[in-house]
Amino acid sequence: MTDAATNMRLKLPAACLILQIILIILFGALVEYDDHTDAKKWHEHMKNTSTTDADNEFYYRYPSFQDVHVMIFIGFGFLMTFLQRYGFSSIGFNFLIAALALQWATLMQGFFHGMHHGKIHIGVESMINADFCTGAVLISFGAVLGKTSPVQLLVMAVFEVILFAVNEFILLTTLGAKDAGGSMTIHTFGAYFGLMVARVLYRPNLDKSKHRNCSVYHSDLFAMIGTIYLWMFWPSFNSAVAAHGDDQHRTAMNTYYSLASCTLATYGLSALTAHDGKLDMVHIQNAALAGGVAAGTAGEMMLTPYGSMIVGFLAGIISVLGYKYLTPLLEEKLKIQDTCGVHNLHGMPGVLGAIVGAVTAALATKEIYGDGMADVFPDVASGDVEAAFQGVRQAISLAVTLGMALLGGLLVGFILKLPIYGAPPDTICYEDSIYWEVPGEESAHEELTTVRTEESEKLNS
Repeated sequence: MTDAATNMRLKLPAACLILQIILIILFGALVEYDDHTDAKKWHEHMKNTSTTDADNEFYYRYPSFQDVHVMIFIGFGFLMTFLQRYGFSSIGFNFLIAALALQWATLMQGFFHGMHHGKIHIGVESMINADFCTGAVLISFGAVLGKTSPVQLLVMAVFEVILFAVNEFILLTTLGAKDAGGSMTIHTFGAYFGLMVARVLYRPNLDKSKHRNCSVYHSDLFAMIGTIYLWMFWPSFNSAVAAHGDDQHRTAMNTYYSLASCTLATYGLSALTAHDGKLDMVHIQNAALAGGVAAGTAGEMMLTPYGSMIVGFLAGIISVLGYKYLTPLLEEKLKIQDTCGVHNLHGMPGVLGAIVGAVTAALATKEIYGDGMADVFPDVASGDVEAAFQGVRQAISLAVTLGMALLGGLLVGFILKLPIYGAPPDTICYEDSIYWEVPGEESAHEELTTVRTEESEKLNS
């Protein structure tokens, strides 16, 4: 029941196979194992030092990588299954673009961070960083969920990964900002990039698919699976690439308490903003996670447990109010159709996290950090900059991220607007059976047939 406009028989195979062949060639030419992964180099390293196999980076980083990987493929995938007729696409397209993005991100991040004598060295930490970049792409996917074809999503991922890597290099290397959990580099960038793409791809007649842009009982239960996975593993996400020891320990703990505080704030605000005092599952699925986003930048800093709880509390409030009042306003006034409300879960909490990080950095002192200052703020510890200037760096990094995301999203949005990618028409958005074989869904086929017949009759008349 797929018409010529949305037919993927040639478009999707061409995109998938050509992109994968290009990636294989680039990996063959440019990528090699790092010293902790290469058989010869690792054993030479053990001979020349007092290390053993137990000191391999794998044993420090792989548990965190596993947690982040679960978040990317199960957490994000299931979180977006709330749409009643778009479950296959939410999980399936999440799977597809994540598989592309993590490979492409390995190359792009390697160009900026991991080049050694013309080769990109990869290990478990590069796998984590590639997943982080993939997370930003999936956040953007949430903004355009249900309104784009798989080919559009692949093209979006290709360009966004490049822009992500450039922005990350500017922030972490050129500006010297700290952002272990990615409040700026991942969440703020991914959200505002996706929102700008959604604005360019605005659909004036999307109300014709309004009856599909909603959940049913079981679809919300599936989405809660994603929420719980994300909630449980977010401390690993924020701490995955933090320095070993107290830094990683502190980041996980700060995130842990921020999420708990955020959850109570979410439940409270959800009931408070409803006219009948009932909880809204949309708020619980999303806003309860905002504390993890907001703790991303300052998580490795001496934020303190109660400071983390304040951050999470504020993030929960901001996110619920965003879903209740700001999302309808964005669609009505700015024509931004944000399917998943990424502005409320990732955008505003990401900005909050960046601001908290800037303030916390500016207040850092030797008395508070001691010798640990060298891990968290090496330039401050060495005397190259004052703590106040580090705070300014953090603030500038937020501005750069917003600029990169908005401008990049604008340009990529216009590329995706070209009528060559098989995007669904306004009348049949949020519908799996456009791109999937859906078992036991004859009524859906009948509905699509009716819609297309009506469109044909209108055109003929």
